[in-house]
Amino acid sequence: MGLTDKRDQASTIQYIHNKNGPKLGYSTLSGVRILEQDGFYFKDLNKDGKLDKYEDWRLSPQERAEDLASKMSVEQIAGLMLYSSHQAVPASLGWHPGTYGGKTYADSGADSHALTDQQLAFLEQDHLRHVLLTMVESPETAAQWNNTMQAYVEGLGLGIPVNTSSDPRHATDSTKEFNAGAGGSISMWPETMGLAATFNPEEAKKFGEVAAKEYRALGIGTALSPQVDIGTDPRWFRFGMTFGEDPQLSTDMGRAYIDGFQTSEGEQEIAEGWGYDSVNAMVKHWPGGGSGEGGRDAHFGYGKYAVYPGEQFEQHLRPFTEGAFKLDGKTGKASAVMPYYTISQGQDPVNGENVGNSYNSYLINDLLRERYGYDGVVCTDWGITADEGDDITRLMSGGRCWGVEEGYSIAERHYKLLMAGVDQFGGNNETGPVIEAYQIGVQQHGEAFMRSRFEQSAVRLLKNIFRLGLFENPYLEVAQTAATVGSPTFMAAGYEAQLKSMVLLKNEGQTLPLPAASGRLTVYIPRKFRPEGASWLGLPTPSFEGYPISVDTVQKYFEVTDNPEQADFALVCIESPHSTMGYSKANAEAGGNGYVPVSLQYRPYTAVHARETSLAGDARDVLNRSYKGKTVNVANESDLDMVLDTKAKMKGKPVIVSITLSNPAVVAEFEAEADAIIAHFGLQEQALLETLIGASEPSGLLPFQMPLDMRTVEEQLEDTPHDMDVYVDTAGHAYDFGYGLNWSGVIQDARTAKYAGGKHSKK
Repeated sequence: MGLTDKRDQASTIQYIHNKNGPKLGYSTLSGVRILEQDGFYFKDLNKDGKLDKYEDWRLSPQERAEDLASKMSVEQIAGLMLYSSHQAVPASLGWHPGTYGGKTYADSGADSHALTDQQLAFLEQDHLRHVLLTMVESPETAAQWNNTMQAYVEGLGLGIPVNTSSDPRHATDSTKEFNAGAGGSISMWPETMGLAATFNPEEAKKFGEVAAKEYRALGIGTALSPQVDIGTDPRWFRFGMTFGEDPQLSTDMGRAYIDGFQTSEGEQEIAEGWGYDSVNAMVKHWPGGGSGEGGRDAHFGYGKYAVYPGEQFEQHLRPFTEGAFKLDGKTGKASAVMPYYTISQGQDPVNGENVGNSYNSYLINDLLRERYGYDGVVCTDWGITADEGDDITRLMSGGRCWGVEEGYSIAERHYKLLMAGVDQFGGNNETGPVIEAYQIGVQQHGEAFMRSRFEQSAVRLLKNIFRLGLFENPYLEVAQTAATVGSPTFMAAGYEAQLKSMVLLKNEGQTLPLPAASGRLTVYIPRKFRPEGASWLGLPTPSFEGYPISVDTVQKYFEVTDNPEQADFALVCIESPHSTMGYSKANAEAGGNGYVPVSLQYRPYTAVHARETSLAGDARDVLNRSYKGKTVNVANESDLDMVLDTKAKMKGKPVIVSITLSNPAVVAEFEAEADAIIAHFGLQEQALLETLIGASEPSGLLPFQMPLDMRTVEEQLEDTPHDMDVYVDTAGHAYDFGYGLNWSGVIQDARTAKYAGGKHSKK
């Protein structure tokens, strides 16, 4: 079968409808035939002319998975254990460009939804059935690519469909305007921290319900979310992707989020809450990744250690054990768990191992599996079996095999993971090392033991595919996809959540809402400058100079001027400080240990109050990772200058600051110069402007503490929530967890009583 035939399989899809049963979808090129038995129709996926248990949709997912696992070869199970590297459609959009018939996408003439040479290879030769989708040209392209891929694998071996996954993909395009009749490429919601700022788990559940319908319309069956790590260190670069620092709020938000994603109701339900609207939730990152020493992140070797100076390890488990594993809905618990890259320092009382969480048998087998009874899929984070790269600062330079960098081959790492209780290897496209790991196990424990171990993981993985109905019909109707993804109803729900997520921190003299006037008010918006830099991936980012907000959007509400003297008020749009991530190659090359502070303030910061000796370290790098006395600058110090300069230019007229928070910030540097401050976590600019004019009243609350200064940041304990001195503004308001204003003043309602009662800063 040539490349053209493989691309064209999607056009051969046929459907058969069962009365009182599921609709069957199949490709006429796949070799699958339809069996009739007891008045019902079934797909003969292995093409043997008889109805096998795994082909019988009347049986439970457990029965079907056990039957299918018993029929799979070791090679096929090894492929099932793989989770692909990032795939973009077409491949020209992504980090990992693919080829089409040996040519680039631009030169190939291939359809945008065609399978790459690499995808064809890992689907057929490596038996891979779990694919991570990143960027995609359009919803229609996603649907066509799904159909092409599903038709292709339906004709291979046992006919196991692909389970496609996605990282969160509902972030806002800030300049897009919302109106009741307009759809979009996908609905836009605040970031996870924005959902947390609503302090209303029903908002997280609503998001999950909408996102799940859009995911399924795109062919996505697994969400690599939610991230329920409690953000106990405010410097962590993934802080804004969490539900904040409070264990109870994170628990409740995560539970609701997963219920929304996993639950199908009514005609869409197949059994036990699972069905055609369901998306498997892979909750992350067990046992919590928010306590990296010094706020550093474990994507990088310099951030590999999670530390627990406050002995709060159990608090980090709560969003899993009390939330993700105790759902309100019928599905019961999150269907999959992803451990983080971190070495949870000193948290293995049985073996005393300090290895990455996925490698740690105590954390997976003893704690997750045995103590908490979790029998779902455990999938590693991406790229933890490859050798570490030469450049400690570049994500793409190598793997993240923390704690097993030396003394283990790649195959031996896979074996160690299997013995620790892991089912799946994230970011790995090749079966070879998994099969080698199987042979190591055979030598250690015998064929029967390893076959049983492989089938155990296969059953877990297959159940998550059966539950969604993908074995009966993995295909999409392109027109329905286009109508579902980014529908006006879903766009409206996301926009409403954005409005609810904004936190009004300051409103001196009732500056907001802006007063109605006979004519339109005039606003001064200072231009923003951002120098060249690098992303967290280590890739270069260009410089920027211009308006930080769409002037076209602003002009629908106000007149815009570049002359402060002509303005009625100023709107200054800034972001929380963009710090280093805790390591400097230049410092290391100059003879230092390489470690530097992570700063939450705009002005240069010197770590006078940092630890003399780090809590963790290793001989492969340095034993003492202290950065005491070192100074760092943030990339957007000019944001602070914007506020201060604007205050001077406005000569007493109102200055409103809009701050996008990805982390807590030291607002002491500018708060006194602002008449009003609105914090948010990703939104359409229209939502901000609607709030300024009073069309919407702020109701969000801080899901974390805002620090008084960097000294309290250094002195807080990485694993402990609510342990900083918080900033108190010129109006006497403490920017503590659960704080927020509406037009009437400080919000005190059922939400603050439930979550913020009794939680205070150290002062």
